[in-house]
Amino acid sequence: MLVKKVPPSIMLKNSIRRAGSDRAIGFRFAGIAWVLAACAVLATSAPAVASFDRLLEAVVRIDVRETSFEGGSSRLVSGVGSGVILSKDGLVLTNAHVVSPQAVDIWITLSSLERVRAELLGWDHWTDLALLRLDMENVKERKLRYSVAKFGRSDSLKPGQTVFAAGTPHGLSRTVTKGIISNKERYYRDSTGIRGYETGFFNTWLQTDAAINPGNSGGPLVDTDGRVIGINTRTYLGADNLGFAIPEKTARQVMQALERQGEVDRSYIGISPGFLQDMEAFYELEANQGLLINSVDPGSPAAVAGIRASDIVLSIDGKHFDGRFPEQIPPIRNLIASYAVGAEISMEMKRGEESFIVQVVTERLESRVGKEWAFEKWGLTVREVSRTFARERQLETDDGVVVIGTQSAFPAEKAGLRRGDVISKINQTELGGLDDLKGYYDAYESLPEALLMETLRNRTVSFKVIKP
Repeated sequence: MLVKKVPPSIMLKNSIRRAGSDRAIGFRFAGIAWVLAACAVLATSAPAVASFDRLLEAVVRIDVRETSFEGGSSRLVSGVGSGVILSKDGLVLTNAHVVSPQAVDIWITLSSLERVRAELLGWDHWTDLALLRLDMENVKERKLRYSVAKFGRSDSLKPGQTVFAAGTPHGLSRTVTKGIISNKERYYRDSTGIRGYETGFFNTWLQTDAAINPGNSGGPLVDTDGRVIGINTRTYLGADNLGFAIPEKTARQVMQALERQGEVDRSYIGISPGFLQDMEAFYELEANQGLLINSVDPGSPAAVAGIRASDIVLSIDGKHFDGRFPEQIPPIRNLIASYAVGAEISMEMKRGEESFIVQVVTERLESRVGKEWAFEKWGLTVREVSRTFARERQLETDDGVVVIGTQSAFPAEKAGLRRGDVISKINQTELGGLDDLKGYYDAYESLPEALLMETLRNRTVSFKVIKP
């Protein structure tokens, strides 16, 4: 057989031509793959875009006027926040620090820029959540439309996951900022965060670097599908990119309770947990077990049961848990709070080398902040003494009222009353609470006469005379 020889130069050219042809085919295949991939992305992202649009149509601006009792008088203060519509019948979830029970006017601006009134259904400062309902008669009469947002799942979030914070920062129209989940179990407790009310005891927070500004409070933190996985609440002052949101799991549970009964019933036993933080060896504990008691409220169920500071809780009703670090404390607090009021809890304790069982009967959880009122002619603002406040101050009873402000040159200030004074008696008669004081004030308005007030300041009893 004869084989025709091909010159090397021709072979090289043919080789180059084939390689070029292969590359061209490769590029064509790559182009087709890119187009197909782009189509797939568009196909999968279209529903997400649509759901995100619906989410934005569910975000609302909230304008509030509230009564504030400060400086010996009452006054109206205005505020702006955000919220999100979460039901067809007009339920709007927001923050407790945006709308409180002292609100006198609540206006909601829908995505259509139409305004409608709303009412407060429930309020829970412990988690900083409040539930409103749109004036549905007015909505139907005006044929207003809005979208309803849906909850996602905060339990499935991962650090680094993309999220968006929606709301009306600084009163601006709907705004979205983008960020990630920085930490999904941030411990952040604030004992006086909402006008003196406690918050952050029963949940950890979602931390994000999505921008949260004043006015964003109460707006939703959402995933890339536009589902609500948190309620934006606060930022860390003095730091950049540190925002916090209430997790969906907490928000969903609280919302259900507020819709059902206007508040969340929780139990209390009166212990303040500390953090073991690798001190198991010192307390001779098994690894990753136990809760250190930092303090016990005087007169509380725990105190009555004989629990002391520095005791270690090993288990509650047979359930062992780990309380070494701050972020582990809220779930333990929530476990105790979830018991029915008046329930008996069996607690396994350790004190030194001794282990023992105590039975603790729960009480209803109450805030340290009682109802407030202003007595304008006296120039006096007061707050009812709560059980928690009485225990903090080691008062004998929770009767009476505590002074929160006086107005210059008015009878209360002239009498020498000061912020923090506890008024326990009027004209040598025990003062039960705020309603009793209102009765004396009404009588004073009808017939102004001097009143003798017995007060307690720094454990010292003194007498003050309110003169007409």
